[in-house]
Amino acid sequence: MIAQLTGELAQCSPEQIILDVNGVGYRLQIPLSTFYALPESGKIQLRVHTHVKEDAIHLFGFLTEEEKGLFALLISVSGVGPKLAITILSHIPTDELALALSQGDVVRLTAIPGIGKKSAERLVLELQDKARRYAVEGTVSESKGPQQTSDASHQDALSALVNLGYKETLARKALKNLKISPDTPLEEILKAALKILVK
Repeated sequence: MIAQLTGELAQCSPEQIILDVNGVGYRLQIPLSTFYALPESGKIQLRVHTHVKEDAIHLFGFLTEEEKGLFALLISVSGVGPKLAITILSHIPTDELALALSQGDVVRLTAIPGIGKKSAERLVLELQDKARRYAVEGTVSESKGPQQTSDASHQDALSALVNLGYKETLARKALKNLKISPDTPLEEILKAALKILVK
């Protein structure tokens, strides 16, 4: 079973990447949180979940152990397959997901695309105790989400950084230190902000 891969980023899209490991191309499906943090090219290392079916083997890649761990928890729940688990991780930061599960926050969970009330209740029932190891009290902002700004690019960048697991206060501080014009591409904003955050 493949648990980790290190190689050159050969192809990249929001849904999947191809990682060149010593001349062998591995196709990995990824959540948006991982996609936003990837470089345009170069060597990267991903944690890997190998999903084996009767007729196929699928690889799912994650930048953090938290993403990989929560993915494994999600697919252990009846009715939650890998595709839905990736969707969930693409629409909520890992710390917020863990906190919602551990606190039984059905309302927050149903705000995720593809998750209805019954599905949310089943997730809480089966994962409430297990998710506590990933939940850190107080990591979720008291606000219901990133505050509205007049700059759409700034708002999108803030949402992306929060989705990557950065605290909203730190993400805002990093963006505040950048010179952002209305026509600055989102990709450039994210790269500049990440350079500050990873120092």
